[in-house]
Amino acid sequence: MITSPAGPIDLNADLGEGFGRWTLTDDAALLSVVTSANVACGFHAGDPSIMRRVCERAAERGVRIGAQVSYRDLAGFGRRSMDVPPGELADEIAYQIGALEVFARAAGSRVSYVKPHGALYNRTVHDAAQAGAVVAGIRLAAGEAGLPVLGLPGSLLLAAAGEAGLEPVPEAFADRAYAPGGTLVPRGEPGAVVHDPDAVVARAVGMAAEGSVTAADGSRIAVAARSLCVHGDTPGAAELARRVRDALGAAGVRVEAFA
Repeated sequence: MITSPAGPIDLNADLGEGFGRWTLTDDAALLSVVTSANVACGFHAGDPSIMRRVCERAAERGVRIGAQVSYRDLAGFGRRSMDVPPGELADEIAYQIGALEVFARAAGSRVSYVKPHGALYNRTVHDAAQAGAVVAGIRLAAGEAGLPVLGLPGSLLLAAAGEAGLEPVPEAFADRAYAPGGTLVPRGEPGAVVHDPDAVVARAVGMAAEGSVTAADGSRIAVAARSLCVHGDTPGAAELARRVRDALGAAGVRVEAFA
């Protein structure tokens, strides 16, 4: 049995991405595959009833519950960058974590980590003020105990988390293209999302077993990750996640939650 270069690999997906009568992610199916669930907290998607249901199902299946925090952007699905004052953003991060914690505890579980979504995730790669605000919000919600923070390797977010005494958890994306510098190719650019299931599976195994991936320019770059993400809003996401998990197992990679 081998592990990823950083140890056992976690498999996470974005869940609860609906609102009212509108649904996007197949939460029940994904929860039978992943080890960690990034649950939308109402700012880019999700509502109280969806959050409660996802937490209940995650707790039943032993899946770790993570708060997927976002800019306040329901209309844009959290994918529009916003200039939110750091103090206000910290309050909004704490608000989202606290809301999800209520439902996680009611289900007999707890919020185990935090992962920014969309534009906030990408912004905190290089924006120190926004990264610091996310960390401050986590501290406000979780106190001295803190919570692990999922983010891009080398990002200012993970650096700020480590400096604040929070556990930084680097992740990789099996279904997203990488720039040569190790950042994600912006979604607006061609080829930013990898749609070929075979390619996604091969990339996932390469990242977990070898710690590397082929970038958009054809170069091979290092990717040190403790968690792999398969996006829940991808068509056929549950089946794709199952294929990824099966392939990791076949390659001798141990899959288990980091939190």
